Amino acid sequence: MELPLVVGIDGSESSLVAVDWAVDEAARHGLPLRLVHASLWERYERARPSFRTERPAGEVMAQNIVASCAERARLRDPEVKVSGDVVAADAVSTLLRAASEAFALVTGVRGRGEVAGLLLGSVSLTVAARAVCPVVVVRGEERNVRGSFGRVVVGVGDATGGTGAVRFAVREAEARGCSLTAVRAWRSPDQAPAESGAVDTGLAADAADAGGEGASATLDDALREAVREHPEVDVHRHTVEGPAHRALLEASSEADLIVVGALRRHGHFGLQLGRVAHALLHHSACPVAVVPHRI
Repeated sequence: MELPLVVGIDGSESSLVAVDWAVDEAARHGLPLRLVHASLWERYERARPSFRTERPAGEVMAQNIVASCAERARLRDPEVKVSGDVVAADAVSTLLRAASEAFALVTGVRGRGEVAGLLLGSVSLTVAARAVCPVVVVRGEERNVRGSFGRVVVGVGDATGGTGAVRFAVREAEARGCSLTAVRAWRSPDQAPAESGAVDTGLAADAADAGGEGASATLDDALREAVREHPEVDVHRHTVEGPAHRALLEASSEADLIVVGALRRHGHFGLQLGRVAHALLHHSACPVAVVPHRI
């Protein structure tokens, strides 16, 4: 059975932007779209007896949110098959359960009840850090969300966690008919100063050359299989000296989507995000896809 693209909705402006993005994504991949709204109205409104015959207000609101988002999706692309569910549970647990049977999970950057000054909503952050499927947080500038640049960026980290992210990014570039830029950041080892205080520039240059060559080799290794399977994708390799999160944040300014990997350690249930993914989820100028890799 074909897995759906799942989008979490709550009626906020952020979730409406996520719905629009998810409709376009579902159309690109030929996937059904499932809208999921988590609501705890049942817990509170059925905790006390009621003699009213009409439906509880919380239930009506939840159903209206799903119906309006489904209509919005159908108007955006009538060819995409849309379904919607109201689940009587909290948002995080609902979306994490949905992730187990999803091609990917899409969320907005912030929900209705969250303070506007927060960098990223707690639901989106927690889901991105714990889901077993790729999670896309739709954030950033309008032109990036719209896909104006024709470029997907993938951050290539250590070999243990980067293969899934690379495969996801290559498929995205192919589906969008755009280019892929693979970024590998590297750091020069600190050079101990001589007693006179001078730095051996020859050693520093050698270290820089070795660091750059190692980064290029890592990129080649990470991309080899994916490029062979998708030869039509235009792939650009970019190595940069410095912190990876800074390099990727800079790259996000002219990207339609940025993709990073995240390790999922078996038996560990806390937030499992590295510094790079965390920085991108809070500050990226374009939508961010976090692709899990289990170890």
